Amino acid sequence: MIAAADGETAFAVQAALAARCAIAPADRTTREPGEPGVRLRFFLDLHQEAVL
Repeated sequence: MIAAADGETAFAVQAALAARCAIAPADRTTREPGEPGVRLRFFLDLHQEAVL
């Protein structure tokens, strides 16, 4: 899970991680009422070797 100021930033981080390793991407962010920012939950394959 990542936390970001806005959805655009959260999806940019997800895209950067997806370019380097296998992830199951998310298609929407969540927001807690009364809390700043958004959260994006996705799953990273920790068994795959990272591509640098």
